[in-house]
Order: sequence, then C-alpha cells, then structure tokens
Amino acid sequence: MHKRQLRVALLGTGFMGKAHSNAYCQAGHYYDLPLTIRRSLICGRGEAALTKMAAQWEWEESCSDWRAAIDRKDIDAVDICLPNYLHAPAAIAAAEAGKIVLCEKPLALSVDDARAMVHAARGVPTLVWFNYRRVPAVAYARQLIDEGRIGKVFHYNATYFQQWGADPTRPPSWKMDPALAGSGVADDLLTHALDLSMYLNGRIADGIATTRIFAPGREVDDAISALVNFDNGSLGRFEASRFGIGCRNSNVFAIHGSGGMLRFNLEDLNRLEFLDASDPSTEQGVRSLLVTDMKHPIFPNFWKPGHVIGYEHTFIAALAEFIDCLANGKDFHPNFADALAVQETLDALQRSAKTRQWTGVEYSGA
Repeated sequence: MHKRQLRVALLGTGFMGKAHSNAYCQAGHYYDLPLTIRRSLICGRGEAALTKMAAQWEWEESCSDWRAAIDRKDIDAVDICLPNYLHAPAAIAAAEAGKIVLCEKPLALSVDDARAMVHAARGVPTLVWFNYRRVPAVAYARQLIDEGRIGKVFHYNATYFQQWGADPTRPPSWKMDPALAGSGVADDLLTHALDLSMYLNGRIADGIATTRIFAPGREVDDAISALVNFDNGSLGRFEASRFGIGCRNSNVFAIHGSGGMLRFNLEDLNRLEFLDASDPSTEQGVRSLLVTDMKHPIFPNFWKPGHVIGYEHTFIAALAEFIDCLANGKDFHPNFADALAVQETLDALQRSAKTRQWTGVEYSGA
C-alpha cells in the first residue's frame, strides 16, 4: 500500500541537526511508520559544510535561507534546530504557513515569545525535542509511578551537569551570547531537567533559585540551583552546571516516595535504579534494572533483550511516535503547550534568582 509522504525541511546543521537527520534516516528502519519520511530540504550557513551534510545524510536539496524554506509549497513539516533566538520567528512563520512544526528546546527566549508560538501553532501539530522522555528507563520510571509503585512522592531531586564550560580552549559559541541563547545553562540544561520533572512528578508551584558565573567576563550563567514546591506537595531540588567537573552529560533524577525510590543517570541510560519499600526490611535494597526487556516501554522497537541502545535512539523514538500521532489524529507530547509550561517554570526561577525571593509559577490558563 502506498503511504502518504511527509516532506521535511530541517533548519540547522549543527549537533542537533545531525541528531535529527539520523532520526529521519532511521525511524522507518525500526518502526512500521504510517507515513514515508522524505528528507526534502536542509537549510544552513556555510556552503561547503551545508553541501557536505546534505550529501552525508541524503537530503534532497539544500538552501541558506530558512524563510525561503518555510515558504515552499512542497514542504509539509519544518524542524527547527537553529540558535534559540530564531526559534520563535521561525516557528511562528512555519505555523502561519500551515506547516507541521518541530522545534528544539528551549521553546523560546522568553515567556512572551513562547506564548506567541503556542498561539500561532494552535491549529497545527507540534513537537518539542525533549527527547529524554523517550529513554526506555525514563518511560519505565513513569510506568512504575503510574502503577503506584512509588506511592506518595516526598522528594524529587535532579541535577544536570556537564563540564565543558570550564574549558578555556573551547571555541566561542552562540551559546555564550545572551542575545542569541537567552541564558546559559538554565536554557540549555535546566529545561531538560524541568521537563522530566513535570513528566514524572507534575507541575511546580513555586521556587527560589540562585545562579553563578564562574568564568571571568562571561555574560551567561554557568550554574543554577533551585529549591521548589511541586503541586503534589513534594519538595524538589534542581542543579544545572557547565562546571560539573567529572560529568560529561550527567542528567540525573532521584524520586523518593512512600512506596519506594527511583534513580536515573543519562550517562548509564539503559539502567534504572529502583527500591521497593514493600519488600521486607531485611531484604530491601536498591536494584539496578537493565531496562532492555521486550516488556519494557519503547525498547522492543529496537533490539533483543540485553542489547543496549544509545543517545540517538531517543530521537528516533520521539519522531516515530510523533508520526504515528500525526497519522492517527492523536495528541503528541511534549508539544508546544508542554514546552510553554517548562518556559513559564524557568521564567519564575530566573526571576527568583534576581529578587532572591520565592516566586510562583504563572502558568497560562491557570
């Protein structure tokens, strides 16, 4: 049977452009997709690098003007991997042109821009690449929580540490320019931690935060720490840093509840630590579960039991589920509205860091 095509334009050729290109190449190899993906157009700067990437990832055409890419009638979906300051104008233009819109995190530089994006895209399907929701171990943590295995949650603690901010030899990047990136580690890493917390433990009511710049002359935050209250009554603690020496990409959460404990570290992404408090006290202990069973969520789409997956598979799984939702008229998460809630939470914490006061999160429609 002939499948309808999804003609994609990818805006951006950096690290995320590579990750997304791989997902478009591989999704149909692992999932029985209801649509056929066409890598129609890739857009970026630097003719030589753009030509090389288009050839390497088999994009049919390339261009250097993202606005022209959006205007094309033969494009169904626009995927935005541009620097943060371009997320809002590109997404709004794509939505107003009737395109399906996929966008990297953070959604925007500000809450106002994020709300404008949600408004513009209210009639089109959207995806935001909070891809860590599609780690099988994270999805299994959500399953255990939904089944009541953790009970009433008391504490949700999260850290996201990388170490590259301390490297004085690292070349300059748009991520260090507040006009292009917004903030530093808060927009870059904390947004991932906040999204996972809301996926696993619900919305945050209020919080207080502090930030630090460790590198002399730097204009964006190197680290942020926050204490929060969740709507479900649990306490939360967050830290994100680019000065987490010893951590390459350590995205960690720990959840402590009346029924047990869960702990996850992205640097060991096939494993989930679990303690069942209903076990006899003499037998209680943290178990390190290898989440590679054919009964675990997401994993069976890839390999056989015990054959571990990697970072790239999270993008593949997110894309495949999004395409399934497109074809079947279902809502996909995380979408623009979900990412707006993350942006609103981030905004409250950033305002708190300036005022040094507890600050409530002002959710849209709340």
